[in-house]
Amino acid sequence: MTSQRRLARERVLQALYAYDISRSAPDFLSNDIFKDLEEGASMEFARKLFRDTLENLGSLDAILQGHLEHWDMNRVNPIDRSLLRMGVAEILYSEEIPTKVTINEIIELAKRYSTEESPKFVNGILDASLKELANDGKIQKTGRGLINTSTKKKQ
Repeated sequence: MTSQRRLARERVLQALYAYDISRSAPDFLSNDIFKDLEEGASMEFARKLFRDTLENLGSLDAILQGHLEHWDMNRVNPIDRSLLRMGVAEILYSEEIPTKVTINEIIELAKRYSTEESPKFVNGILDASLKELANDGKIQKTGRGLINTSTKKKQ
């Protein structure tokens, strides 16, 4: 399952990047880019993550912008921008996926698809965003062990 979910994340990254650059119709992009995913859980995961990211771009960018010192989201490398948006969307809207898994997967994608500095940059921004979201009580995960003590809202 992990390999299928990673492939789904790769396709979501590609679709988000294509959307960011071209502003093509999301359905057109997802239908074309997701065509090699297996029908079922991985396809459903990819479509949901892509939709959740696009539907919440403004709020995702606002969260991320708060952690970009002296940078504007529009100046961030487009691949990194897509990874960051996708990472925060998965943290917020994929209740069944542990936050550590999300961050690790996004870092792996940064290593594969972006610059040498990107994994460290993406990790720092996602970690800071996660801490903010956890402190604000905005992370809702279901199931045993999905939120560790470092991500619970501090009393």
